[in-house]
Amino acid sequence: MTANAPIHPVVEQVTQRIADRSAASRGGYLDRIRQAASEGPVRAGMPCSNLAHGFAACGGADRIAIRGETKPGVAIVSAYNDMLSAHQPFAEFPEWIKDAVREAGGVAQFAGGVPAMCDGITQGRTGMELSLFSRDVIAMATGVALSHEMFDGALLLGVCDKIVPGLLIGGLAFGHLPTLLVPAGPMPSGLPNREKSRIRQLFAEGKATRDELLEAESASYHSPGTCTFYGTANSNQLVVEVMGLHLPGASFVAPGTPLRKALTEEASRRVVQISRGEDYTPIGEIISVKTIVNGVVGLLATGGSTNHTLHLPAIAAAAGIELTWDDFSDLSAVVPSLARVYPNGSADINHFAAAGGVQTLVGELLDAGLLHPDVRTVAGPGLDRYRQQPFLEDGELVWRDAPKRSLDPDVLRGVDEPFAPEGGLRVLDGNLGRSVIKVSAVKREHRVVNAPARIFDDQHDFTAAFKAGELDQDVVVVIRNQGPQANGMPELHGLTPALGVLMDRGHQVALVTDGRMSGASGKIPAAIQLTPEATAGGPLAKLRDGDMVRLDAERGTLEALIPDDELHARTPAPGAAATQFGTGRELFTAFRTAVGRADQGASVFAGAQAARTPSDLPA
Repeated sequence: MTANAPIHPVVEQVTQRIADRSAASRGGYLDRIRQAASEGPVRAGMPCSNLAHGFAACGGADRIAIRGETKPGVAIVSAYNDMLSAHQPFAEFPEWIKDAVREAGGVAQFAGGVPAMCDGITQGRTGMELSLFSRDVIAMATGVALSHEMFDGALLLGVCDKIVPGLLIGGLAFGHLPTLLVPAGPMPSGLPNREKSRIRQLFAEGKATRDELLEAESASYHSPGTCTFYGTANSNQLVVEVMGLHLPGASFVAPGTPLRKALTEEASRRVVQISRGEDYTPIGEIISVKTIVNGVVGLLATGGSTNHTLHLPAIAAAAGIELTWDDFSDLSAVVPSLARVYPNGSADINHFAAAGGVQTLVGELLDAGLLHPDVRTVAGPGLDRYRQQPFLEDGELVWRDAPKRSLDPDVLRGVDEPFAPEGGLRVLDGNLGRSVIKVSAVKREHRVVNAPARIFDDQHDFTAAFKAGELDQDVVVVIRNQGPQANGMPELHGLTPALGVLMDRGHQVALVTDGRMSGASGKIPAAIQLTPEATAGGPLAKLRDGDMVRLDAERGTLEALIPDDELHARTPAPGAAATQFGTGRELFTAFRTAVGRADQGASVFAGAQAARTPSDLPA
C-alpha cells in the first residue's frame, strides 16, 4: 500500500457518524474559540494596572518584552513534583523553555502547577478514591493558570494517568491558544515485568517475603522517568503523539539525555512559531473528529489502557465532540493488534521504541488507511510528519524517516502480519449493563467464563476471602459500589495477583466491577466500568452470591443467568455511604454528586444530569 491509501470504510463510517452527532456541539465550540482569538497579544488590551501585576515579578528582557505588548506570551503549566518518578525530570524544564522561547522571539512565564498523584502509590489505598476526580481538578487548575489572559500559547508538562487528560481538558477550554504537550520520557528498563508479576503472585500466596517483594518492585521502578510497562501513562504518550500534540518522536526519549533537552527546547520554539500569522494553530482546531478517531485507532492497535475509554470521551467532549463506547467497539473490530508490550507481552516501552516505536506504527496505519492523514498537528499540516524520528547531528536536532518495517517483530508488527486481526478492546452488553474489557493480554481459552458469582462491596473483603481459601474454585468475582458516584471509581489492580493465582490453579476466573482496573490490566478477563453502576441503581446491585454469571468476550456479552423478571423483582443491595471521610475524601463529596456515567467519560463537567435520568436505567 501507499501513503495515499483510501481510508478504511469502517474508519470512515465511524468518523462520519461522530461528526454527524457532534455537528451542533462542535460548531458551537469552534465559534467560541474563534471569538476568543486575537490578532496580537491579548495582554495589549489590558488595563495598565492589570498588566503591571502580570510582569511585576519579571526582570530584564522578559519584563521589557511583556511590557512592550508585542511579543507572544507563552504559559508553562506543569505537573512537576519530585515524588513521582515520571514528573521529577520536569524540574529543569521551565528554565530551558524560557531561554528557548526568548530566543524565538517570545516570553514564557510559569503560569501554574497542577496536582499529580501516582496510582502506583495509592493502589489499594483510600487515596485512590481521589484519583479519577484528580483529572477534573487538573483541568480546573489548568484553567486557573490560563485565566489571566497573559498568554498567546501554552506548553503543558505532564505524563501520567489522569494528568495528561486533565491538562488537555483544561487546555481545550482555551482552545484558541496554540498548545503543545511536553513529555519527560521513560526510565531505563529494569527488572522484567513478567518477573515482577511472578513475585507478586508468590507474595499473594505467602511464598515470598515482603522484603523479596519490595526488592522486585524497586528493581522495576528504579529511577526518574515514566514506568516502562504499557499502562495509562505510556498510553497517554502514544495516543497524544498519534493525535499530533507532541513533536514527532518525542514520547519515548529518556529523561536526562541531550535529545530530551533538545526536543523540549524545540517545542518551546514551535509554540512561538504557531502562535500567530499563517502558522497560527490553535489546539481546539488540532483536536478534531478525525484526530480523536486517530487517537482511538492508535490505542486499539497497541492494546493500550482501558482508562482511555473514560479519558478520550471526556477529552472529545471538551472539544464539542461526542465519542461513544460503540465507536471504540466498531473500530476495534477492524484495527489489528500490532504491538506486544507488557502486560500484553514481555517487552517494555523502551523495547517498543527501539523496534520503531510510534513512527513505524503510524506509517503502518497510514499505509493501511486506518489513520486520517489530513489533520492539523503541532508540527504542521498532515500526519505524515509523524513517520519521522528525531536525532542529534553535531548538536542540532534533525528528523529522519523511521524504519518502514519493525526492527523487532516480536514487539511491533505490520498490518500484513498482526498479532491479532482486531484490537484489544471490546464492549460487553447484557442484563447487568454495559462494560468494557481488554482482551489483548487474555488468552483465548480464558475469554469465556461461566461461573457462580461471589460478591464483595470492598476490595479488602475480597483479599480476606482469598487468604481464607474461600475462593479456590471457578468464580466470577464481583466488586461493586466502586463506580464514580459511589467512591470515585478507584482502580482495582491490586486484585490481579490473587486472581492470577486462582487462574493458575486451573479455575475459571473473571472479574466484574463498576470500578476501574489499572492501565496495566492483564491476563484476567475483567468486565470493568460497568454502567449503570450499583450505587445509581444498576442491576449489579441486585446480583447475589451464587448467581451464575457468563462473561463472553468473544460474543461481547455479560449476563446473569437468571430470568429477567426475577432479576427485576429483587430489591437492590444497599449502596455506598453517602459521605466518606479520611485521606481527603470529604473534599470530593460534590464531585461524587455531580459526576456523569462511565460511558460518558465519568466527568463532572458533562453528562451528570443524564447519569441520573431514570429512563437510562434498565427496568
